[in-house]
Amino acid sequence: MNFYNEMIDANGGVRAHYQGYDEWLKATPPERIARKRAEADLAFHRVGITFAVYGEEAGKERLIPFDIIPRIIPSAEWKAMQAGLRQRVKALNMFLHDIYHDQEILKAGKIPAEQILNNAQYRPIMKGVDVPGGVYAHIAGVDIVRAGAGEFYVLEDNLRVPSGVSYMLEDRKMMMRLFPELFAKHKVAPVQHYPDLLLEKLRAVAPNGVSDPTVVVLTPGAYNSAYFEHTFLAQQMGVELVEGRDLFVKDEVVYMQTTQGPQRVDVIYRRIDDDFLDPLVFRADSALGVPGILRAYQAGNVTLANAIGTGVADDKSIYPYVPEMIRFYLGEEPTLNNVPTYMCRKPDELSYVLANLPKLVVKEVHGAGGYGMLVGPAASKDEIERFRQLLIAKPDGYIAQPTLALSNCPTFVESGIAPRHLDLRPFVLSSGQCVNMVPGGLTRVALTEGSLVVNSSQGGGTKDTWILED
Repeated sequence: MNFYNEMIDANGGVRAHYQGYDEWLKATPPERIARKRAEADLAFHRVGITFAVYGEEAGKERLIPFDIIPRIIPSAEWKAMQAGLRQRVKALNMFLHDIYHDQEILKAGKIPAEQILNNAQYRPIMKGVDVPGGVYAHIAGVDIVRAGAGEFYVLEDNLRVPSGVSYMLEDRKMMMRLFPELFAKHKVAPVQHYPDLLLEKLRAVAPNGVSDPTVVVLTPGAYNSAYFEHTFLAQQMGVELVEGRDLFVKDEVVYMQTTQGPQRVDVIYRRIDDDFLDPLVFRADSALGVPGILRAYQAGNVTLANAIGTGVADDKSIYPYVPEMIRFYLGEEPTLNNVPTYMCRKPDELSYVLANLPKLVVKEVHGAGGYGMLVGPAASKDEIERFRQLLIAKPDGYIAQPTLALSNCPTFVESGIAPRHLDLRPFVLSSGQCVNMVPGGLTRVALTEGSLVVNSSQGGGTKDTWILED
């Protein structure tokens, strides 16, 4: 399989947008590069930029590997990608509003009704609830891969609690600190204003009549894998980081405990899944959420970002229908491609998948973080047989896709500089009809040779993403 290299073309030449960086890399003594890499590791340790891996023995928390060779994207490519992201997220928000109101897309037969109404992430309790501005996915992380020149595919839409934006910001800060001369030489679009943009978006969706809203970040607590990010975002936005025990509901209004007494809360950027948000409605055993918060939400006295019930739109079994959503709601053709997807609940597509498992990537529809998936070309016979039995036992629990020739990028590994596969997660922010994002996003890189799984929970690392301005 031929892979598109982000930096080197098929003839071994350096692509135009990488030439300045390549000249700098060749002129920089290896000892200085090694020293800077060690400096970056130390700085990340000091700042505490870690993530937890559930079920792992040693360490519990890991330092996320950071690579100093940036992923560079020319301005024209980014503009096209940005337009596609706006289109996609706008349609997904319209879809969410529709399925919790008139369900026109189901009546039109564009998506089988049972696919939505029987989905575990569909929350009937949200039916008829109006959310401010009609926005459900205020923050979306859309995973994109490149298969060739100008050939981008959306792998996943993450609409519940997408993580990683803190790494995007810290990677940029680290590169600017280590190599200021590179930023003097290249016109790299800034990303540091992301927290300001996020706060602006959250304030814009405050309940009706609230002109100066109090915004908080709600975290499950220090044992959550993304706790660093929760603290980081609250600190960067200048808002309170709270846990469920810090909030209470009285007369359908949410309050925060403070040393000066209760303070009303208007907008909650919650990083807790639906199931744990309100023990009076969802999981009664949850100690993470806030009793009564759903009633306050339904009464329009508080905004939750992202809205309850957004998970149905990023479920992998719904992903194949996103292009149809774009046509249905916007009357436009999608400008970002979906990966061709086999829905194993369909008998003919299941037969194909079972016959071609060694060539396919199989994903659990509710899976995330690189768990619950099979990468056929890299799997052992035992793993393939195990998935065969899983598919036969529960075909509607899986989708399958062809193995894409994911692009790669030169990356520092133990043996030196070598190509490694990567993806990109831009963070798309919505309020009303306005959809914005900072240029680029988080580039995740699979550090194991040949691996196509970039998730940090599977040993992946990150790179700074540069969008070159004209």
